[in-house]
Amino acid sequence: MNLPAKGQIGLDGIPAAETALSHVDGEKGELIIAGERVADLVAKTSFEGLTAQLWSKGSAKPIGEAEVRASLGEARRHAFARLPRLLPATEGLSVVDGFRAAVAGLHAEPGLSHDTTIVGAMPVIVGALVRCAKDQAPIAPDPTLSHAADTLRMLRGSDPSAEEARALDAYFVTVSDHGMNASTFTSRVVASTQADLFCAVTAAYCALTGPLHGGAPEPVLEMLDAIGTRERIHPWIDSALARGERLMGFGHRVYRVRDPRADVLKAAIERLGSNITDLGFAAEVEAYAREALRKKNPERALDTNVEFFTAILLDALKIPRQAFTPIFATARSAGWTAHAREQQRLGRLLRPSSLYVGALPA
Repeated sequence: MNLPAKGQIGLDGIPAAETALSHVDGEKGELIIAGERVADLVAKTSFEGLTAQLWSKGSAKPIGEAEVRASLGEARRHAFARLPRLLPATEGLSVVDGFRAAVAGLHAEPGLSHDTTIVGAMPVIVGALVRCAKDQAPIAPDPTLSHAADTLRMLRGSDPSAEEARALDAYFVTVSDHGMNASTFTSRVVASTQADLFCAVTAAYCALTGPLHGGAPEPVLEMLDAIGTRERIHPWIDSALARGERLMGFGHRVYRVRDPRADVLKAAIERLGSNITDLGFAAEVEAYAREALRKKNPERALDTNVEFFTAILLDALKIPRQAFTPIFATARSAGWTAHAREQQRLGRLLRPSSLYVGALPA
């Protein structure tokens, strides 16, 4: 029997597909989406612009930013009209689980592509779930606004400032796609069976909810809350590491150096300025955590990942913690749909083999 090389169990380092959508270089700490470094993308385009690029590459059919902006606005309007049919399935569930149930209830809308229906519906659903949890009525979308601005408006019930909308847009662009991560791989596996995009994205979201994938931002805030004051930073971190506990917001399965998305989101937070009251405290926590991790693991120190500054940014935008994972999905749905389209276009079923370690018959 030919045994796989070390590291191949779990598919680490094994190419599962060819893609023109994004590339992660863990050794260099580099993320390329649609042919551009992530920091350059945030500086030059919007979520709608990047979505247009991803969809164009995924489907091999050109689509422009203006078309995406208009179609997403229309899709949000359609999704709001569907809420009376979607929300009953979410009763008694948390925001995270209710979002899964509502996304699973999406289907084709007249005049809209499946991609547009899915990406447009997500902020409407999460906004409605957050408000229903407070016994408040969902807010109808404004199709004239950007996807990020309307997301904040439907969540909070008031128009965001231009700076707040830009900050969430930067987050949406930054996390829109990230190579062959677990949820994206899931979307491609389902799409490879020629199931539709609604099935592929529902499955992708289920993968995202796992704590090893998309569930880290909220625990970052819980860690900062537990530390509490500047005087407790050193003893709290030292004690946590001595107990062998993980510091939330540090380390990544792929990156061997600093996650490039961390600095992009940190810059977005700094642009918010006075809206961030605890950035100095968080910066001290980050600095000492990195120092302590270097001392503990000098050969492979864990550095800051995207979740650390995601937590601070979303909290600064007054997005409830229970909505963090659905908001992540709202951004990542652009990548999921593009990857699903790309996989369907390739027309090959993803069917990896396994290494049998059970008993054999006599």
